[in-house]
Amino acid sequence: MRGFLSLTPVTLLLQLSLAVDPLVCLDYATYQGTCQDDGVTSWLGLRYAAPPLGKLRFAAPQPPLPEDGTVIANAHGPACLSTGKTPPSATMNEDCLVMDIFAPSSASSLEGLPVYFFIQGGGFNSNSNTNYDGTGLIKASGMNIVVVTFNYRVGPYGFLASKEILQGGSVNNGLKDQRAALQWVQEYIHHFGGDPRQVTMGGDSAGAQSVTLHLTAYGGRDDGLFARSAAESQSFSSLRSVPESQFMYDNLIQRAGCSQCNDTLSCLRNLTATQLQAVNIQTPFPGAVRSPLYMYGPTLDYDFISDYTYRAYAQGKFIKLPTIYGDDTNEGTIFAPGSTNSLAQSEQFIRDQFPDITDAQLQTWSELYPLDETEIYPGKGRYWRQVAKGYGEMRYNCPGIFISNTYAALSVPNSYSYHWNVIDPPSQASGLGVSHTIEINAIWGSAEGTHGGPDSYKPGGVNAAIVPITQAYWTSFIRCGDPNTYRLPGSPRWDEWCGPLGARMMFQTNNTHMEQVPPDQWGRCQYMSSIGLDLKQ
Repeated sequence: MRGFLSLTPVTLLLQLSLAVDPLVCLDYATYQGTCQDDGVTSWLGLRYAAPPLGKLRFAAPQPPLPEDGTVIANAHGPACLSTGKTPPSATMNEDCLVMDIFAPSSASSLEGLPVYFFIQGGGFNSNSNTNYDGTGLIKASGMNIVVVTFNYRVGPYGFLASKEILQGGSVNNGLKDQRAALQWVQEYIHHFGGDPRQVTMGGDSAGAQSVTLHLTAYGGRDDGLFARSAAESQSFSSLRSVPESQFMYDNLIQRAGCSQCNDTLSCLRNLTATQLQAVNIQTPFPGAVRSPLYMYGPTLDYDFISDYTYRAYAQGKFIKLPTIYGDDTNEGTIFAPGSTNSLAQSEQFIRDQFPDITDAQLQTWSELYPLDETEIYPGKGRYWRQVAKGYGEMRYNCPGIFISNTYAALSVPNSYSYHWNVIDPPSQASGLGVSHTIEINAIWGSAEGTHGGPDSYKPGGVNAAIVPITQAYWTSFIRCGDPNTYRLPGSPRWDEWCGPLGARMMFQTNNTHMEQVPPDQWGRCQYMSSIGLDLKQ
């Protein structure tokens, strides 16, 4: 390609005119972005849907409203309200359906770049990865991608389900917010230098579960919203139907003082966000003793979600596109109660999360995950690591292995899997080990893009070398659907998964290599998958 100095003035002017202008005029708003000194332009706090307030509370997302004048898009919008009595604030509010966009300042509005569309996690009860900065990923790609992040409704605002909600509103609104954001990208991302035909839908934890639910949405219908996907620590929570979710609504209207109203839904909508947040808590599932980690979540509505996730994949009812799935060695350590000191407490925790598990299944689960007396850590109960391993595999590791194996069985090309085993010394000493979604710090870059992360991942840290390797794989996949094409020179080739024990990339500083799933983990996961439908996963 010729340099600017070799171009004629007319041609140079034409070339420059093709670059994306920070001032972007859409059909409902004009947004002024910010050109950063590092060659990246950002647009922050863009509305992709109407404020979900008043009658739109508990309703499906609606198109964004017109905005007057030029909006200076240089500030993040608020995160969506989380479950846990947290009152609204300047950084967390019900009016939260906004997105951030990062693009190379040199991006062309005519020849769009591949887009990384990231769905944050939070167990569908919070927005846990808000305001990530896409600059590091864009630099790692050689200025060859566009990055989109956004907020979506969670807790009762996004996932309350009941006959009243079904009649007067909509269920699975958090997922529908995500869908609306994907549709927004299809319509508008070319204004920011992105190619709507090359969208990689990524996500971590609940965001990764969202990836699986969009792939299986409407029975696996392909609406052309994305071309590939990348899921980190994909989660298989229990999916409850609307009747099975009625208890959440009934408990909420009781706490909110709406139970005696003729129209309980209108009563809930008339509450201020502060009033609703005061009663926004977790309660036990029917048949459980204690509240689960996450009560609100995706609903089996037989429309958007047409079946349990295990069965949808087993029956091939998913969009077959290039994909990455993967997990961390110690997925359950941040979730398991540190005070777990007996097998009875361990089993009760599992039953609180999955109350449909039978006594016989729970006994088998306990036998598959025996106590290891060598895994005792200061301040932690004897059974903490035991329940952490069992919970981590049944909710995260085993579903990931199952999906990857399903892709291989159906000969879906460009299907990749990974095992994240990068050892952070302080985490290892504390017993947390290689914990849930910790790889996000390497994918986005610990120096910029995430909030904190292990010091060992930062420049000068013992795991700093894993960051450019990981970013090269991910940005290569985002650019072309193959993590190998633009991988870092000298890094190993990432082979596709092939069964039945698979072939996955094991990430470890100075020891990244392909591995097979260990036979003992494979055996445990076969059992976890066999009872997945009983657990409504």
